[in-house]
Amino acid sequence: MILGRGVIYRYSKEPIFNGAEFFVGKGEKVGLVGQNGSGKSTLFKLIMGEEYPDEGSVKVDGTVLGVPQEVKHDEQMEKAASVRDYIDPKHQKEDYELRRLLAKLELGEYDLSDKPVKMSGGQKTKLAIVRALVASPDVLLLDEPTNFLDTAGKQWVMDFLGKYPKTLLIISHDLNLLDKSIDKILEVNGQSKKLDEYKGNYTDYVKLKGEKDALLVRQIHVQERHIVRMKKGWLKMSHVKSEKGVRQKLQLEKRIVAMEESLPTMPSEAKKFKIKLPEPSWVGSIPLMMSGINKAYGTKKVLTGVDFDIKRGERIALVGQNGAGKSTLIKIIMGMQEADSGEVYKDEKLVIGYYSQEFETFDFDKTLLETIKDVCSMPEQTLRGHLGRFLFGADKVNQKVKTLSGGEKTRLAIALLLGQNFNLLVLDEPTTYLDVLSQRLILEALKGYSGAMILVSHTPEFITELKPNRKFYLPENRWE
Repeated sequence: MILGRGVIYRYSKEPIFNGAEFFVGKGEKVGLVGQNGSGKSTLFKLIMGEEYPDEGSVKVDGTVLGVPQEVKHDEQMEKAASVRDYIDPKHQKEDYELRRLLAKLELGEYDLSDKPVKMSGGQKTKLAIVRALVASPDVLLLDEPTNFLDTAGKQWVMDFLGKYPKTLLIISHDLNLLDKSIDKILEVNGQSKKLDEYKGNYTDYVKLKGEKDALLVRQIHVQERHIVRMKKGWLKMSHVKSEKGVRQKLQLEKRIVAMEESLPTMPSEAKKFKIKLPEPSWVGSIPLMMSGINKAYGTKKVLTGVDFDIKRGERIALVGQNGAGKSTLIKIIMGMQEADSGEVYKDEKLVIGYYSQEFETFDFDKTLLETIKDVCSMPEQTLRGHLGRFLFGADKVNQKVKTLSGGEKTRLAIALLLGQNFNLLVLDEPTTYLDVLSQRLILEALKGYSGAMILVSHTPEFITELKPNRKFYLPENRWE
């Protein structure tokens, strides 16, 4: 059971929660939704006892364990001598059971004796999920648990969580997960700074919230019309001279002011940040070509004899399960890794705009303003305005990158892209961490981009709508 009473929590001077009340019963499966940066991850920290409310209380019955969007510094993981020691420190499971869980979470290539610190960021997150599932706490908190999984992995997680017998809270922008694995929605209301409860799954929530917002809009319009009528009445009294008339006019004026102050805020979707990708700079007809690319990590062959090319203005989707070599191929394209053998040709005019779901290009100890100054040669005031269009206000630009939520880091990465002049866009899971509206905004911007594009996405609908000219399948090295 989780109980929140009168929770007030401030970051800087602004309240993230202001008198929030919420209850999660034993065994309930709850989806936590809200705009990026609204406070969902903060609520998890309050429940886990990593943060404390400025006022009010959050009480939890039983053991609680959470997995964040990104595993940055996990002390247990860093100290663990092996994968087994980390995921099952109490040795509750047999080796074959642990291997099965690792395989389901797409970590089957790792042995139980391997050191977990050698894994990538996404792999560490999946390993932390395995640890949480093995521990089976009374309250399990998962922040975007399907982010780094392909279709089969997502389906297994959905099935597992649907059968989880204890209390479960999930932050996710995966609509399938929220439809199939939960029975109640808590929405972080960015306007009231409270939590709104909706019974049912995500589809039920969308319907109920739509009805609630439509009723509120009608109430606002009725109140606005009443205010207009009162103002007309007040104007008609402008020539009143008698003591009684002046008193009535003053009373009417007070009623108008009170009604205007009590007028509810019009419901809105998310605050929208504007995305318009720049026109691509000129480049040759074949800006990038690769021939006979081979890459192995130790004895494991990842890429074998890959021949790849992209034409000017062409869209290519890289398709394959996790571990098939998509990210490795992208890193070779970006010059972040070298192929063991093979040739890479790049047009002398080629300029690449790169987005990665693991944010490898970020220095997390720099501020947002310092980060954008590194890649965009514009006056500081212009850069501040550019960040503002992505909902980073004056109070936010001097925060360090490491303090941002996953969705906010994604917005920052897109802001950096839009401040550059490129002719090939390389996108590795561009919708990770983003809410549904933001995903749609990015999709529409990409659909209007006329430059070349290489895309990796585990969202089939996203790829379908972008209409790639070709698809390149790994590890088969097959074009379609």
